[in-house]
Amino acid sequence: MFRILAFLCLLSLSTFARQSSPSGQGTLVHTIENPLLEEISGLAFSKDHRNRFYTHTDSGGEPAVFVLDSLGKEVGRVNLQGVKNRDWEDIAVGPGPGGKSYVYVAETGDNLGVHKSVHIFRFPEPEDLSLENRLKPEVLTFTYPEGARDAESLFVDPVSGDLFVVSKRDRHNTLFRLRSADFGKDDVVAEELTKFIFTSATAADISQDGSRILIKNYFKVYYWERQEGESVAEALAHPPSELPYVPEPQGEAIGFRPDGRAYYTISEKRFDIKPALYRYPLND
Repeated sequence: MFRILAFLCLLSLSTFARQSSPSGQGTLVHTIENPLLEEISGLAFSKDHRNRFYTHTDSGGEPAVFVLDSLGKEVGRVNLQGVKNRDWEDIAVGPGPGGKSYVYVAETGDNLGVHKSVHIFRFPEPEDLSLENRLKPEVLTFTYPEGARDAESLFVDPVSGDLFVVSKRDRHNTLFRLRSADFGKDDVVAEELTKFIFTSATAADISQDGSRILIKNYFKVYYWERQEGESVAEALAHPPSELPYVPEPQGEAIGFRPDGRAYYTISEKRFDIKPALYRYPLND
């Protein structure tokens, strides 16, 4: 019964979105046919490889990052060695050691709030994405200051290199910060920065120049513009705008196109609806 009601709610919200913002509908790019990708839970465009983005599945899926082209077709994968996919919830691309571009994977899902510590993995972007790369990632293990949290949103600031995690199940979702230098340290505790006006955040991203930030939940996409000299926390302290979004069956991924002029979303498979990649233009 709950699933039926949830689906009807999504249909009604979708109709409202079409009526209130006809130009805001996303363009269907591709329907994902690979059964291994039915539980997609994050996407992030590559900085080093044109028209390529990274994605992954959650909750017991393969410990692998899949590489798709901008049309949503699988072109490669990166198998992560020595780690498991307990509950991978988001992925990001950002700076790492030596000035290289790194891929970050957030194993931060915790529906029941029972895990004392959670993890973020990172590895440098491979030189050849057409290969089936095998890499052993660095691991950042951390806790939250007030106990376990469920979190499905991660982004990495290209300006400072800081990592930002957004909680999901609290009434007002919370922004936490970690430092790039925290990798390799023990007893790392995420720093709480601010709370938002919304709940149920499922994905986040920051543009590759650091000037635009997105956070989405199941029904809305929130957007901030970051002024020169502002920190991420200062930018997110401003009231957000809402961007066009037609709710998906279970939308848990969002990512900027590298030029920041469009954003993409994708859903997990629900109600026998296959995951579909959508593109939304972002006008200045």
